[in-house]
Amino acid sequence: MLDVQAFSDFDSAARAVLGFLQGRMGFDLWMVTRTEGKDWIVLQASDHGYGVEEGDVFRWADSFCCQMVAGYGPRIAPCSDKIPAYAIAPIGREVQIGAYVGVPLTYSDGSLFGTLCAIHPTPQAEAITTELALVELLAKLLSTILTLDLHAASQTRYAERARAEAMSDVLTGLYNRRGWESLLASEEIRSQQLGYPTCVISLDLDGLKQVNDSQGHVKGDELLVKTAQALMGAMRRQDVVARVGGDEFAILGVECDRAAGEQLIERIQTALISVQVEASLGIAHRNPSLGLFQAWMEADQSMYVCKRSRSKI
Repeated sequence: MLDVQAFSDFDSAARAVLGFLQGRMGFDLWMVTRTEGKDWIVLQASDHGYGVEEGDVFRWADSFCCQMVAGYGPRIAPCSDKIPAYAIAPIGREVQIGAYVGVPLTYSDGSLFGTLCAIHPTPQAEAITTELALVELLAKLLSTILTLDLHAASQTRYAERARAEAMSDVLTGLYNRRGWESLLASEEIRSQQLGYPTCVISLDLDGLKQVNDSQGHVKGDELLVKTAQALMGAMRRQDVVARVGGDEFAILGVECDRAAGEQLIERIQTALISVQVEASLGIAHRNPSLGLFQAWMEADQSMYVCKRSRSKI
């Protein structure tokens, strides 16, 4: 029986739906996924044999779901080898698939979020096609809860920012390291549940020590404030900017895919040039299996590579 009380949010609703469908229809693997560019991200999985884990990332173009969404294959295929689009899909060469179920999950505007899907290593009885209406109904229910959760996530995010104001850097008014780490941890939880694409940018000023030594700390403080103002002017409303060290800043690009991340870097560089601030930058995108704190470390490493290369010029 489907426990409707478990539908408190998208994550718990998805898990309840996967458990219900696996109990009703069988299939060794049921998943709720998100598509992001070329990636097909596993948000939730109920696995009994394939070894798929939440956070795993596959190529969207390789999947049966990609073919299904494009209209090249049915939403339920009791014998997937009989469907030409599924028979040639690359994922079928990686794992044994005899039967397939898949329906889209959508945003409120009808665009694709991901899929509710299942695979089994052996073909199934034709009778499973009669379950399509139920699977589609549950997918629509999940899509509705997703819309509500996305709105709630935005409201929660801004409430967290308000609470984090107490954890701010006195000089620049940006979040301090404690506030940054708190907000990063909260965003990681949402990213795990909803599969947000997110990036981290690490920034280090070039020459703050020289300014402090040659012109005094007042001028150094002015440089830090000028940098903070430039960064804030380049951000979107949902992004986070923090001063995490003496001359170190960090930026969290929320719901920011690779293209948006490149645009964010360009806006930051333009803003810094406009106020004659020189800095080294590094960017890293969240890997669903590693998380945002790892992305911060990778952005830091990328920034130091940039800094070393700039020092040789």
